[in-house]
Amino acid sequence: MASIRIRKTGERLEGEQQVRAFLDAQGVLYEKWPVEKLPAHLAGKFVLSEAEQQEILDVFREEIESLARRRGYVKWDIVTLSEATPNLEELLRKFQAVHTHSEDEVRAIVQGHGIFVIKGKDGYFDAELEAGDVISVPENTPHFFTLMDDRQVVAVRLFIDPSGWVAHPYDDPEFQTQA
Repeated sequence: MASIRIRKTGERLEGEQQVRAFLDAQGVLYEKWPVEKLPAHLAGKFVLSEAEQQEILDVFREEIESLARRRGYVKWDIVTLSEATPNLEELLRKFQAVHTHSEDEVRAIVQGHGIFVIKGKDGYFDAELEAGDVISVPENTPHFFTLMDDRQVVAVRLFIDPSGWVAHPYDDPEFQTQA
């Protein structure tokens, strides 16, 4: 279950109802997918072959296609990050810079954990996500993604633009002053 930490105050919101209400007020989509559908042979696996990635997409086909129909997404894939990911630190530096996109940034966490740091109406907040959590950060919203202490995640990404993930740097002095 996702949780929210408001950076200015340190306040934490937990529980699906509180998290959903907060994210909805920020214009951020939040859903839950049934991760119990993940086959046992893929559970705990963070290095995936192309066939295994396709298997995950097939398992969640209904959820992916439903979200794609509702929000206009035309392409989807799997991203997996762990200590075994080549150039992990370089990738994280790229992801951890505050940026925006010209479309929503969508992640459906299948395994592991991650944090979206998002600029909301009253400053930045952390959306801590775990398996089953789905989030869509609206286009042009300053944010970044990072891993939690276990440093591993498998997620479905959905895109409107078939070219995929394109970040636009966002220099924000407000972010530099927050904890």
